[in-house]
Amino acid sequence: MSEAGERLGRMHIVSLAGGIGGARFLRGLRATAPDAQITVIGNTGDDITLFGLRVCPDLDTVMYTLGGGIDEEQGWGRAKESHVVKEELAAYGVEPQWFGLGDRDFATHIVRSQMLEAGYPLSQITEALCTRWQPGVRLLPMTDDRCETHVVIDDERGRRAVHFQEWWVRMRASVPAESIALVGADTAKPAPGVLEAIEQADVVILPPSNPVVSIGTILQIPGIRAAIAAKTVVGVSPIIGGAPVRGMADACLTAIGVETSAQAVLDLYGSDLIDGWLVSPEDAGVALEGVRVIARPILMHDTVAAADIARTALDLAGELAG
Repeated sequence: MSEAGERLGRMHIVSLAGGIGGARFLRGLRATAPDAQITVIGNTGDDITLFGLRVCPDLDTVMYTLGGGIDEEQGWGRAKESHVVKEELAAYGVEPQWFGLGDRDFATHIVRSQMLEAGYPLSQITEALCTRWQPGVRLLPMTDDRCETHVVIDDERGRRAVHFQEWWVRMRASVPAESIALVGADTAKPAPGVLEAIEQADVVILPPSNPVVSIGTILQIPGIRAAIAAKTVVGVSPIIGGAPVRGMADACLTAIGVETSAQAVLDLYGSDLIDGWLVSPEDAGVALEGVRVIARPILMHDTVAAADIARTALDLAGELAG
């Protein structure tokens, strides 16, 4: 093994993750540092109860992607999926019909819900689910406590708060958000193992996940941001040339009064948190005192590209740590 390979193999890496972008980055990170100890802290603000079942979209997207069970084309849900149950629920007029779960996916949510009902915390349930998928990382929810992201909107029904999933999936973020709040964050605690993993980490990576409702949500859990700020932190911009790499992060940034740019997201995170920042060549002028900025291609066309980006992030972290 090369000297660089040995260095990566000894590393303790913590990465925060939302959904598709985070999961695909993690696949590249695992490829470039296969022997490293990688702990992933997953966003649970998107979690929702549907049809009596607890659904954890971001945790499942990471688990399926790294475990080889993801629908590669859409980036979420199970591969080779069918939707018989969804169709039958619709035939009964059961709502909501705007959030569709596949038949294979239902099994995951049934197991999770049964274990929750039996008294198991989400962190233990996630570990149990991962024994099937073998994602090659340790996947932890940000908290075992129930926290859900809600969005305040003003539409034809008046000013009201809706679950993030309704705004994101049903409305496609087409109704401007007046504010976004993580309900339950004030009293939530980091899940067991989260703070310990951060404490042991050689580097913390912020992938190109949504900075408001993915990374930003995780950072709202008391104790997590402070723990991460004490480490060497490298982030990958989710914005390229003034547009989101994927999804509708611009709608979320607008809701909190932040422009859609690599500079604005870096400013949002702050130099107290970020030590290194990877941006696309289009954003080479981004700067913030105390932060090392590197411009290079950061679009994840495939796993090879994602691995190259991850290696750049790790190399930068090594330079910053001395």
